Amino acid sequence: MPRLFQTARTLGVASFLALTALPISAQSTDGFTGAYLAARSADANADFEALVEYGTRALAERPDNAGIMEGLLVAHLGLGQIDQAVPVARRLVEMSEGNELGQIVLLGDAMGREDWAAVEDTMNGGFSVGGLMDPLILAWTAIGDGRMSRALEVFEELSQDDVAKQVSAFQKAQALAYVGDYEGAAAILSGEAGVELALNRSGVIAYAQILSQLERNNDAIALLDAQLPNTGDEEIAMLRAELESGATVEFDSVKSPKDGLSALFYNVAEVLANDASPSLVLIYARLSQFLDPENVSATLLCAAVFEDMQNHELAVQTYDQIAPDSRAYVQAMMGKASALRRSDQAEAGIETLTTLADRYPDLAPVHVALGDAYRYEEAWPEAIAAYDRAISLYPEEVAAQWAVYFARGIVNERGGRWEDAERDFRKALELEPDQPSVLNYLGYSLVEKRENLDEALGMIEKAVDQRPNEGYIVDSLGWVYYRLGRYDEAVPQMEKAVSLMPVDPVVNDHLGDVYWAVGRTREAEFQWSRALSFITDETNLEEVKPDRIRRKLEVGLDKVLEEEGGDPILRQESAAAN
Repeated sequence: MPRLFQTARTLGVASFLALTALPISAQSTDGFTGAYLAARSADANADFEALVEYGTRALAERPDNAGIMEGLLVAHLGLGQIDQAVPVARRLVEMSEGNELGQIVLLGDAMGREDWAAVEDTMNGGFSVGGLMDPLILAWTAIGDGRMSRALEVFEELSQDDVAKQVSAFQKAQALAYVGDYEGAAAILSGEAGVELALNRSGVIAYAQILSQLERNNDAIALLDAQLPNTGDEEIAMLRAELESGATVEFDSVKSPKDGLSALFYNVAEVLANDASPSLVLIYARLSQFLDPENVSATLLCAAVFEDMQNHELAVQTYDQIAPDSRAYVQAMMGKASALRRSDQAEAGIETLTTLADRYPDLAPVHVALGDAYRYEEAWPEAIAAYDRAISLYPEEVAAQWAVYFARGIVNERGGRWEDAERDFRKALELEPDQPSVLNYLGYSLVEKRENLDEALGMIEKAVDQRPNEGYIVDSLGWVYYRLGRYDEAVPQMEKAVSLMPVDPVVNDHLGDVYWAVGRTREAEFQWSRALSFITDETNLEEVKPDRIRRKLEVGLDKVLEEEGGDPILRQESAAAN
């Protein structure tokens, strides 16, 4: 991980302000105290816009407070407001020359202005972004300054290091392609130059563009099919279609040294995305976007970070930055629709997808996304129509399509069309025979319908073997044992399921039934009471029925089953009575 921000400062303004004691005088000053507390609240909710507003007010009261300045920089960077961050960063560095956050903002500003001398002075003056970033920044700075030979020297030096050589080789290929040496770039990316590269999505796109520039469209198509098969990624699908048409695809991955630096910052952000603080990922991604506003990968990553932060409004705004003529537009609009749904704007999300489907009527993933959106809203007929349309567009069957059949099966099952649902589930298993989610859903459904219980048990056991710590799958195994009258075997499975999903009302209700079946009646009543306490507005009342649980607490499970005309519990001699 880069050295930059490996302190508490990566956590956001709340951590900065928490480390900054309020002077006694400030505690009696409503302006500062109110802005201070509002800024902390905004940070806790990842509300960068409010953070800028209240952080600016607090800074006006305490203009030399470094913690507030750092918090403002995080907020400005999060919003992509690099220009507004620069004055704050400049003041911060004046106060503390070694401040890393201020330095990275000023470095990004110098890169954006293509002031290569300032970039080189900063990097050679003791500031370190960290790791491989430093020499690679200097290499692209040399390219920007017209010193390609110096950049090649840097790449050569890095190639001698086993850790650095892969990253260096990819950067060198990008640089060669930028100056028009597509043959040299292709030799590196193909591995012919001696380094086997594992390309990410952006790297595959760049390589495909380079091959197209060499009039090797067929090789580019083969690359996409080998590296990104059946992804459902419409940017890739549209690139593939362009290649199939015979057109020469422009190499636009790196059109300037700033683009090269943008790609570098994006690659670091992508690597950090799974492990680092969202604020740190966002800083790198925003700097990448600042250096190349057309770097759609960076824009999409920013939107994804906002979704992780539960700031769906900023995610929607970021997705909207993708231009309609971009190959990533479809992906962005599907992301926007998802963010709208998560922000309780499901209708707006469906409208976004409907408009997209009208514009791209032959793109199956768009109709799948529309089907998913309707499914979340329990609009079963509309969801089925969308899934039907998607399936009709597939030119041939591939394993990845199992998910669409599975989704349509869920809709058919929820809509009361069991025969159609079972057919879809079995089709999904035909395409992906050991898919645990499908095995579990079909197995559980068969158990509930008292059909093919032995087959259902086999399906669920196979699913548990693959995902032994998935609570809902372990619950299914316990429940099929219960349905089969194998109550003693059901107990440990249900207890494990509750340990994995302790506040799930369905699982707690099931454990209560199992306890009752083995004679542990007081524990059963305790679990039923817990199940009731865990029911919220989000609970599916078709899966857990509060009135039925209350009735079990009143008269016991045996009486409820008798009233329902259900099969009685077959008492086992080994059952331990309370």
